[in-house]
Amino acid sequence: MARTAVIDLGSNSFRLVVFTTEERWWKRTDEIYEAVRLGAGLNASGELAPDRIDRGLAVFEVFAHFCAATGIEPDDIVAVGTSAIRDATNRDEFIDRAPLPVRVLSLEEEARYGYLAAVNSTTLEHGAVLDLGGGSVQLVRVDGRMARDLQSWPMGAVRMTERFLADDDPPTKKQLKALRSHVREQLGSAPWVAESGKRLVGIGGTVRNLAGAAAALQGLPSIGVQGAVVTPEVLGELVTQLAGVPASERGKVPGIKPARADLILAGAVVIQTILEEGGFDGLEATEAGLREGVFFERLLASVDNLAAQYGADTDHTHHVARLALEMFDELADADLHPGDPAERELLRAASLLHDIGMAIDYDDHHKHSRYLILSDELPGFSPREALLVAEMVRYHRKGTPTPSDELAAYMRDGDREILERGATLLRLAEGLERSRDQLVRSARVQASNGTVRLALEADGDTRVARWAAERELDLFERAFDRPLEIVEADS
Repeated sequence: MARTAVIDLGSNSFRLVVFTTEERWWKRTDEIYEAVRLGAGLNASGELAPDRIDRGLAVFEVFAHFCAATGIEPDDIVAVGTSAIRDATNRDEFIDRAPLPVRVLSLEEEARYGYLAAVNSTTLEHGAVLDLGGGSVQLVRVDGRMARDLQSWPMGAVRMTERFLADDDPPTKKQLKALRSHVREQLGSAPWVAESGKRLVGIGGTVRNLAGAAAALQGLPSIGVQGAVVTPEVLGELVTQLAGVPASERGKVPGIKPARADLILAGAVVIQTILEEGGFDGLEATEAGLREGVFFERLLASVDNLAAQYGADTDHTHHVARLALEMFDELADADLHPGDPAERELLRAASLLHDIGMAIDYDDHHKHSRYLILSDELPGFSPREALLVAEMVRYHRKGTPTPSDELAAYMRDGDREILERGATLLRLAEGLERSRDQLVRSARVQASNGTVRLALEADGDTRVARWAAERELDLFERAFDRPLEIVEADS
């Protein structure tokens, strides 16, 4: 087991994140956050203020002591400085007094780490990545999951607040117009932004806060913001709400952290203008940030990571996935469901994760698995998709698949059927692999005369597999509107 500490010395906040890795998995195991406002006043003076330097060094000392006390070796600590340290004329005063070596990121490096965080925590293939910090904002055009263009502007939440919205009073229309005009003018240097596509993935504390506030505004349950999309319309409502109260009151808006209350409006207006100018459909949030980008440079992760963390029996879960997907594909070929690739991916994820709850206890492990999926997030899946996966897993043992209140809040037309099909196929595949020996090699679908026959190809006696699978005949008929018969392949 190895641990890596990444320290992000940002313009607004300092954050220490510890990542633990094993041979087959990684996860975030500790985190310390402190609002420092290192970049306060930098826009006007060009220097880090003495009191901000002292404050930042005091927090940095705590981080260094924490690493030493918990046994993280110096070679496994990466401390990076971003916009405020990079731009300050007196940055050496901070760096020379720092308790650990500081790597000051260039604009290109900071943008690259944001890009790595976004593409490895979402399914982004074509679009753009936005990283809004306290001092700067970076945009990266993504095509075929590769970074193609990038640019950075000094339009972070701290800088834009100090320049345009410094008063505690609600801003005037003139102030907001000036901020929007400034953002539009700056974006004019990157015409490729408007040609990036419709999808914009955002990282950073401002993005996460806005996604949480958007969910609260829409009355959605709080299950994290990974994959949540803030539409231009909802963001417009938030901007209006935030602009209607003094800065000191904005922390009372559900989803907005009080520590960001005075900065959130400027950040929201910057993002709103970028959405408009780029023609994006919305802002997709990811929990990953620059820290994950730095870490991902060392170790990229996959969906299998979560299963590996909880010691899943991969021989079993991968075989369950193979059987479930085989049935999914052949039932689609028989026109018994649409065969949507996105639905197929949900079934695959549920198959691989259905047993992770056994790390807690065998009893009710289907419920424990659901809890772990929703607690640990699923990079690359929206909240709706993560809930569908979790509910499929929840019903992989027993019960009639029924949307939870959380899923109901996100459901689209057809999602109930997706849940029923997924839970049914997962439960059938689990039954066919009940003896955990991969005895049933294949389950071939034969649909004719209004009946579906499941022909089992096996390396031995299938009595246990058939007994377990036949318990789900009613569930199958409910999901696919056809009776099911389970037979030997040669019968």
